[in-house]
Amino acid sequence: MKIPRPISNKSVIFFLLILPIFSSCIQKPAILYTPDNSDIFYTGRIDFSNPEHPILSGAGAYFQVKFKGNSCTVLLEDMNSDGRYNYISYNIDGNYQGRIKLEKDSLRYELASGLNQGSHTLLVCKATEAMLGPVGFSGIECQELLPAEVKFERKIEFIGNSITSGTGLDLSEIPCDSGQWHDQHNALLAYGPVTAQKLNANWLLSSVSGIGITRTWNQPAPKMADVYKNLYLNVDSAVSWKVQNYIPDLVSICLGTNDFSGGDGSYNRQTLDSVTFVDEYISFLKLIRTRYPLAKICCLNSPVFNGQQKQLLANYLFAAAQYMKDVEQDENVYLFSFSEKYVNGCSGHPDSKEHQKMANELVPFFKEVMNW
Repeated sequence: MKIPRPISNKSVIFFLLILPIFSSCIQKPAILYTPDNSDIFYTGRIDFSNPEHPILSGAGAYFQVKFKGNSCTVLLEDMNSDGRYNYISYNIDGNYQGRIKLEKDSLRYELASGLNQGSHTLLVCKATEAMLGPVGFSGIECQELLPAEVKFERKIEFIGNSITSGTGLDLSEIPCDSGQWHDQHNALLAYGPVTAQKLNANWLLSSVSGIGITRTWNQPAPKMADVYKNLYLNVDSAVSWKVQNYIPDLVSICLGTNDFSGGDGSYNRQTLDSVTFVDEYISFLKLIRTRYPLAKICCLNSPVFNGQQKQLLANYLFAAAQYMKDVEQDENVYLFSFSEKYVNGCSGHPDSKEHQKMANELVPFFKEVMNW
């Protein structure tokens, strides 16, 4: 009988050294985690009527996960039926990765591959706004979904128009005046999310291109007050945006640009009446205060104005804020004016670099207001 030779200490040590390397080469199969998993963190205007298929509505709505493994795929459905389409943008480990156009015949989008086998974070953001249709989320495929980390406690809501939505800022793929009007949308790179991330805060965008306090840029209605309380930011009140879904510490309002606009010539547009604007702005401030009694409210002048328009809007905002202070006894309404005119994006909007500059202006102001 052949007697087995004992295994030397050197052999044991070698085996122990290569075991982790060998184990790391064995890929665990990807697992589908459904959207109702508690380790998926959501923020923004999202319809949870069906928890297993939440619907991202507004620009900037996002979800975030922490996962283990070298790849990650998300299941997304562009729910439009009329030829329109949406974009999503995403970050991995806090680094911006780009923007993806959603396709009708596609549901699976591999957003991460070739990563190390450690843990990673993924943030997926709806880059286009509510009027371009909803995006359904059906799950995430990865090797292992990890427990959600403690999320930011600070919350900011950014109310506005196309500027806040991120219209016309992303020229990295399709130049201005090419493709569809929303092909340069990218809410993740807009001043709101950029500002929030610099302040370690969550963000919510309640924004609609073309909208104003008293009118839109090309028609008398709807106004922001007409759509704000509806989850899909339209005039359909069947699905409301409930207060408890997101209670901000700070509300930023950037409206007025479209009220001053000359419009598109489709109807007889009268000169903006100052009394009407101030009265309706006050009414909107009261609406916000009713929803969020403890929030600080910051009223922003238009970042695309200078000269007379900028001064007039500043005067109107001052009058509204003063009313809130004197009549409503509200000491928590603040005013802010951008130092420059930012119009290097498409159709006179700020581009992505200018949104960064706008965020850099807002950060110290918000820090002072909030004592952050």
